[in-house]
Amino acid sequence: MSSFYALTTTLRKGKALSFDQFKGKTILIVNVASKCGKTPQYKVLQELYTKYHDQGLELIGFPSNQFKEQEPGTDDEIAQFCELNYGVSFPIVSKSNVNGPETNDVYKYLKEKKAVENISWNFDKFLVDKEGNVVEYFDRSTTTDVLEPTIRKYL
Repeated sequence: MSSFYALTTTLRKGKALSFDQFKGKTILIVNVASKCGKTPQYKVLQELYTKYHDQGLELIGFPSNQFKEQEPGTDDEIAQFCELNYGVSFPIVSKSNVNGPETNDVYKYLKEKKAVENISWNFDKFLVDKEGNVVEYFDRSTTTDVLEPTIRKYL
């Protein structure tokens, strides 16, 4: 894949999500799980999305069950959990792999661009700038006091 904006993925119920609609936006992409010790990060992610969405931040959650099977639900169950427990309003795509031979195309692209061999755990994050460049990779332990100013820098 030659361009971030050429990527597509699938939302729940099989609807396509084309990344060309994000041109000119800063995008935070996060692999998520609902039964993980890091799951409360949904609250922080939603707060960032609410605070900066009008300034050009997009956020996309990629559920994956690859880390100790901490995302066992269906796409609908995952979306319902996120909405009910954390008020998530950013897109949560269909569950997929972020590592291994069946890695989804978006994560293949992100990992290649940042030279990340494997995603280490749930809630690792990639930041894509307004031109579609993968500019940052944050592991699950990155705190808001690092994440937020970095996002602001690219808005």
